[in-house]
Amino acid sequence: MTNSMSNLKGLLNKHYQISQFEEPIEMELIFDVRNDQLLDVLAFMKSIGFGQLSLLTCIDWIDKNEFQLVYILMNWDSGIHALVRTSLDRDNPKFRTIEHIYPGVKYYERDVHEFFGVEFDGNEDSFKHLFLELWEADRPMKKDFDPEAFSEMKYGMRKYRTEFPRKIGGE
Repeated sequence: MTNSMSNLKGLLNKHYQISQFEEPIEMELIFDVRNDQLLDVLAFMKSIGFGQLSLLTCIDWIDKNEFQLVYILMNWDSGIHALVRTSLDRDNPKFRTIEHIYPGVKYYERDVHEFFGVEFDGNEDSFKHLFLELWEADRPMKKDFDPEAFSEMKYGMRKYRTEFPRKIGGE
């Protein structure tokens, strides 16, 4: 682990209750925070140079009945990436927007809402469609989404020709 990675880990441990640091990958720090600390941790990270939010994504841990939000941050001075994770109840997936910290997140929050159903309080655009304008089914990235059942419902069962004549050119 580089010196700057050790310093960052020490700073985070000093100010916040980090529940878990994963074994470091070169120039990448991965850790989990409680929901009630996430906004403070992200604001702190931005204040120490993590000015870019590269991505917000969501993971469906269906066996744990939770969603995990993953905020990927970048510090251009040190080259360190930080993956800050928090978990939500899958049955009531609501969280607060971080738009006041990273304004560009509004599009990522729309994406996560559209594909997983997570609601972000404070993001007025999160309910606008981004990709799935005419979507009439459950959220397609949830692990219990059944693409075959959706296709059958939407398009019905179709019969496809599986055997073709071997003749070419009218023979």
